[in-house]
Amino acid sequence: MTTTQTEIDVTKLTPADVADLAARLESDDYDNAFEGLRDWHLLRSLLFHRADLIEPYYHLLDIQTFDEC
Repeated sequence: MTTTQTEIDVTKLTPADVADLAARLESDDYDNAFEGLRDWHLLRSLLFHRADLIEPYYHLLDIQTFDEC
């Protein structure tokens, strides 16, 4: 079995791209769990690289204060 994963350059994402990502996560209407997990990891990556874009969607990450210790 061969899997391919497309690398996404988070520096090139626009606010509209992030809004679409957040809408997918909010609706949680994925064909399988891995698609949702991939979007969640992308949003988490944006937290570290482009925090300005995810501020309205921070609640989707559900990060606890002890997560980053």
